[in-house]
Amino acid sequence: MNAIDELAESFSRLPGIGKKSAVRLVNYILKADRDWNRRFASQISGLQDKIRECSVCGSWTENDPCPICSDMMRDRTTICVVEQPNDVAVIDSSGEYKGLFHVLGGVIAPLEGVGPDNLRISSLISRLRDGTVKEVIVATNPTVEGDTTALYIQRVVSAMGVSVTRLASGLPVGGNLEYVDRLTLARCFRGRTKI
Repeated sequence: MNAIDELAESFSRLPGIGKKSAVRLVNYILKADRDWNRRFASQISGLQDKIRECSVCGSWTENDPCPICSDMMRDRTTICVVEQPNDVAVIDSSGEYKGLFHVLGGVIAPLEGVGPDNLRISSLISRLRDGTVKEVIVATNPTVEGDTTALYIQRVVSAMGVSVTRLASGLPVGGNLEYVDRLTLARCFRGRTKI
């Protein structure tokens, strides 16, 4: 295997990058400026040295605690629980949510050997003990594992007297009923709101 094939193989291991896209990336890098390539390689090799989990919420950060946990202007009465650190950026970029976050690091998946003790649920419980948080918003993906995790969190957190809500799921804006699967349509009807 030559250097082009080796690099293409490495790129193809990234999520969403197939073999053709990997080869296109390698060709781009071969044509790119050497200084840009050195800077890019340095950024990749140093990433894990610079970025770590926030000790409070578990999101990726260069500074601990992260900018969201450090921001005293955020609503400290709500915590949005997500599966992975990249979910924090997605939700925060919407500008719609102004509270805090908590990253679980996955979902309950018994077939894969992942139980509640393998997730950051105990640290979530610790964050709720002082009584500041009034609502926990569960924003796990609408999968069997995501729903199982949401139900588990609901049971544990509501026993502490904290309100637990779940993100609504349903039709995307601009979506067409013709292309909606049955499960999504069922969730749409269960989660309908008055207009």
